[in-house]
Amino acid sequence: MAAATDMLPIERPATNSRIFAHTRWDAVPVLAGLFHLAYFIGLFLLYPHAPLWIMLILGFIYSLMVNANINGIGHNFIHNPFFRSKILNRGFGVTQSMACCFSQTYYNAVHMQHHKGNSDRQDETGDTIDWLSIYRHGHDGEAESPWRYVFLSFFRDDVGAIRRELRKRGNGDLFWGNLELAAFGTTLFIMFLFNWRYVIFFAVPFWYLGHCFSYLNGYYRHYGANPDKPIAWGVSSYGKIYNWLFFYNGYHAEHHFRPKVHWTKMEKFRQSIADLQKQEGVRTIRRAHMLGFLDPDLPKRGQGVTALAAARAELHK
Repeated sequence: MAAATDMLPIERPATNSRIFAHTRWDAVPVLAGLFHLAYFIGLFLLYPHAPLWIMLILGFIYSLMVNANINGIGHNFIHNPFFRSKILNRGFGVTQSMACCFSQTYYNAVHMQHHKGNSDRQDETGDTIDWLSIYRHGHDGEAESPWRYVFLSFFRDDVGAIRRELRKRGNGDLFWGNLELAAFGTTLFIMFLFNWRYVIFFAVPFWYLGHCFSYLNGYYRHYGANPDKPIAWGVSSYGKIYNWLFFYNGYHAEHHFRPKVHWTKMEKFRQSIADLQKQEGVRTIRRAHMLGFLDPDLPKRGQGVTALAAARAELHK
């Protein structure tokens, strides 16, 4: 099967645009990313004037936007940078970092490590290649509890390891990653000087919640997947509104199988491998990944060792 899947054609978009590298449709995620930054700044300006109940609603929406940005805009930007110009790509990375309060370039390093391991299970030393693997902090071949994964992953990033990875690239990524950290850090510091209550009691909690939503999304994009089969490395969800908002990151099994497929080509790519996916038992869920815990066919935890043995036996038939 490996030889057959290696031969699968991947259609790449092409454009004569002098600005966009792949398609002018990438203007949509670019504008969405810039709107997210404007929304973040607008919250700060509105905070002293709006009632608390309105600010709580708007803060919750910001958290949802962080999730959608990281998993939609920022994610696609990693695999298919939007612009022909390197400086435009770097500049957009800075705006992304300010909107989500993290470094887009550091995220790039973590995400590329994710694709090296594809949410792999622990090896004989108890380690995983993928820093984000749902099995990394699990036990007995099981995925970690979603509660622990969602609320603790935010604090687990190994900044030293990320910096070493960026330094190895030797292409300026470490400089730009540090610049992005400085950009969002300076933004928060300036906000703190003008209104420390806003930063401590509003911005930081909703920022953390947004990243928790992102980890919740990530958990159910891989829970129940098969780490031993490339075509089944991810779990997909095909709701149209969900995929419009997340720029087709719901097609997650397809994405892990061929990470460079552009978001505008994802539906067509899925159609081309649908029969193969069915044959290999690729798992899908009915709801958006963030609501994956509501899926009626969710595999039960506690069956990890059995599932691992069965998957590996099937793989070696």
